[in-house]
Amino acid sequence: MNDILVPPPQPKIPPGIALTQSEFLTCDPAQKRSTVNAFPATPALVKKSKLPLGLVIVPHKTLEEHEHVPIVTEIVRCRACRTYINPFVTFIQHTKWRCNVCHVQNDVPQSFDYDLISRQPIDRLQRPELNYSIVDYLAPTEYMVRPPQPPIYVFVIDVSYAANQNGMLAITAKTILENLDRIPNQDNRVKVAFITFDSSVHFYRLSGEASEPQMLVCPDLDEVYLPQPDDLLVNLVDARPCIEAFLSRLGLMFNQTHNVSSALGPALHSAHKLLSAFGGKITLFQSTLPTLQSGDLTTREDSKLLGTPKESSLLLPANNFYKNFALDCSKVQICVDMFLFGNQYLDVATLSSAAKFTGGQMFYYPGFNQNRSEDVNKYSYELGQFLSNPIGLEAVLRVRCTRGIRANTYYGNFFLRSTDLIALPNVTPNHAYTVELALDEKVETSTVYFQTALLHTSCYGERRIRVMTMALPVTNSISELYQSVDQQALAAFIAKKAVDRAVNSKLDDAREAILYKCAELLYTFKTELTPANSGATTTLPIYANIALYPLLSLAMLKHIALRGGSSIGTDARTAAINLINILPADQLITYLLPKFYSLHDLSPEFGVADANGQVLLPQTLPLRGEFIQANGIYMLYNGQSILLYVAHAADPDLLMSLFAVASYGALFGGKVTLPELDNSFNKQVHGIINKLRKQDRNTFYPEVYVVKEDGDPTLKLMLNTWLVEDRSNNVQDYNAFTLQLREKVNSEKF
Repeated sequence: MNDILVPPPQPKIPPGIALTQSEFLTCDPAQKRSTVNAFPATPALVKKSKLPLGLVIVPHKTLEEHEHVPIVTEIVRCRACRTYINPFVTFIQHTKWRCNVCHVQNDVPQSFDYDLISRQPIDRLQRPELNYSIVDYLAPTEYMVRPPQPPIYVFVIDVSYAANQNGMLAITAKTILENLDRIPNQDNRVKVAFITFDSSVHFYRLSGEASEPQMLVCPDLDEVYLPQPDDLLVNLVDARPCIEAFLSRLGLMFNQTHNVSSALGPALHSAHKLLSAFGGKITLFQSTLPTLQSGDLTTREDSKLLGTPKESSLLLPANNFYKNFALDCSKVQICVDMFLFGNQYLDVATLSSAAKFTGGQMFYYPGFNQNRSEDVNKYSYELGQFLSNPIGLEAVLRVRCTRGIRANTYYGNFFLRSTDLIALPNVTPNHAYTVELALDEKVETSTVYFQTALLHTSCYGERRIRVMTMALPVTNSISELYQSVDQQALAAFIAKKAVDRAVNSKLDDAREAILYKCAELLYTFKTELTPANSGATTTLPIYANIALYPLLSLAMLKHIALRGGSSIGTDARTAAINLINILPADQLITYLLPKFYSLHDLSPEFGVADANGQVLLPQTLPLRGEFIQANGIYMLYNGQSILLYVAHAADPDLLMSLFAVASYGALFGGKVTLPELDNSFNKQVHGIINKLRKQDRNTFYPEVYVVKEDGDPTLKLMLNTWLVEDRSNNVQDYNAFTLQLREKVNSEKF
């Protein structure tokens, strides 16, 4: 299991390809990675290898303290294909440079050997853009359609009976109020507005001149207008007293309501009207199914369809309202983010279209209850992190490839404006965009290149271009091709493609495609890369760098997004599908194949910071129940939740240290807040949890569940589902799965 953490094979760039010997020529896999790190020379080799070709790109990753992206002020691009100059171009007689993507010769600007800031000659080979695979360019005015717009947040909040009953309204108002200072606003340009809705749409006059907020009600849902629009959208700094007064009262303003209606569509249209001249971010908080006017929905989940071939129809939007709304938003640079609270069926499959096609994100909180501190802590943390994100605005993303290679299909949250241009009204930090590649003709060079350019406006008004250039060696060898596979990128690519197929075709088709691709790769390896007389095999033939791919395939088949059965609600499945769509490869692998740790026998060095401030994690265990001991305490972490399994004979001293209970019998199962106690074992466990969350960029706040050996069967089933190597939910265990694969591989009829 620890093999999954091993870095992928590094691209072996031929000598002399790069201009310098810089250590920063290879893209950080957390920001850009390929399914293969050697590229096939011919379409015939692609067909023969059966290996998918794709890129997983995270263009706006949250950077660690030690990470640095250099800033470049002068833009130099190829006049033909518009590739940005990079470490892999060639200089010709000092005055020309040859593009590494299309091979056209270009003039070197006269200022290229001169530092405009110091006004001194410089060695061009010291320039950052010739030494780093990832750089940020400061874009001049010609890269702007209009002056940079201020970040604008319009909060659209459900105030119906459901939103008051579960506490969503009160917690939302409180959390926004507490996090106003975390919204990136160093230049004091941020503007905000608030719209609430039930059977009517309510606006709020929050101008800096007013000491008290004023509510304006629009009961006519057929034609919603904006009363006094200039006072609805206000500067966060200038109107701060009025905004704080409003948020302080909002949680109680509707607490006596019995209004169960939801005019979500008209409320969203109002937000669109408010933002259409500027662009910005609509953040929706919704607790009930929309029932009135445009965008109204009905409960369509039918338990009789779950687990049948017709289930996929429930994963498709019920209508096109929210997708069409998203496309209207995308045209005017508006992003939609959603916080959905599912105490009942919400039709997440339909609602989430608004986020998907505007580059937004959907957060889902099933069974949310303000009286459960764990629910409140998770939501408050994630909303606070969301508000603190340094978003990119008015963005487009393009991938340029060596001649003969093209970007074929894209996966993620965006609108595809043209065949090679992704439109992103907002760039959300740590979202992944996945590109399927096609090779149309033989590659005549020793290296191929993939350059990603993200043009965006920072939240501080700077127009920037993040350029990420990847170089991969070309090979004619199927052996070298398989030895170069990045199994994390491959699994992420296949998982994202599978959930797309589950929605647009059938769940059965998605599962069959996963199984077929895994068997096909193993069969190809056996027939092409093992001796001809080896005959049938009792093991799965594969190189070490791809050895865990069969297990990852089984994990996909068992995941809530894709597994069969009638026990998974449509909203929960859709939320998981949405998450797979946006997660970077490293986080997605954890979501598929959790990390499983033994806690009761932790060595002292684990979970505590060393002299360099680094926290060491223990070795992971195989995801099999046979490794659970009768006196054990275990942690399973999948990025979204933490399951603490406690065996009946667990040491009472450890139970006291971790949970502050004297015995196993006194320990309650279910969702808990893990206490922070002044003892070494407790600090070690918290240290491990904090380290894992930091690895996942702290986007999510995993809830903690205590699973007792003889406790709630539902909790035990939850744990068993994540023990991927065991049989669960009528899906075979890993041994049976590998046996099935071996039979397919050894079959002459494959």
